Amino acid sequence: MADDIAANILRVRRRIEESAGRAGRPASDITLVAVSKTHTADTVRSAYDAGVIDFGENRLQEAAPKIDALRAGGVHATWHLVGHLQRNKIAAAIDRFDILHSVDSERLADALNERATKRIRLLIEVNVGGEQSKLGVAPDDVAALASSIGRMRNLELLGLMTVAPRVEHAEDVRPVFRRLREMRDALGLRELSMGMTDDFEVAVEEGSTLVRVGRAIFGDRAT
Repeated sequence: MADDIAANILRVRRRIEESAGRAGRPASDITLVAVSKTHTADTVRSAYDAGVIDFGENRLQEAAPKIDALRAGGVHATWHLVGHLQRNKIAAAIDRFDILHSVDSERLADALNERATKRIRLLIEVNVGGEQSKLGVAPDDVAALASSIGRMRNLELLGLMTVAPRVEHAEDVRPVFRRLREMRDALGLRELSMGMTDDFEVAVEEGSTLVRVGRAIFGDRAT
């Protein structure tokens, strides 16, 4: 298993390098976030031993004991919350996660600012595709939310995040990634969290700085 994960990571990194090269970007600008939801702490440790230092989790309830066990075992990783954060779980989340990718309302930002025990790094989740099934702020509301967050002394806005619509061909989501990049640029931010297993190469070509890859590294979700 560990050898398979290491080989998968190498393949993903090569694909990132190739995509970055096509866009005229250095691959060093892109952070690989290994999305480890449903996978065990031992599996995460294998990825860490293979050189991955950024990991993404969707649900605090699942992630908390995993993160705690890995930290106790000497794993010094950067943890990204890539799923929705409920306000009643803020305290537990900020104790464990280093970057929050899914802030989607001023109400949540206010709650984070009020309960912060350290400076919180975050991204605004944007529902670029306008899908009713997905969370995220509407594109027209991004600038106002970014301005509000900018006035909150305990929050540091790094950039924007999106989950692209599911499509048969990755090329079909290029306009989604391009629009998020344009919004990021207009706000003068650095980070773009976009691209997953099925579409991260297109996302890199369109400017992603954080790609969230799970299946291509760990295989199908554990049950």
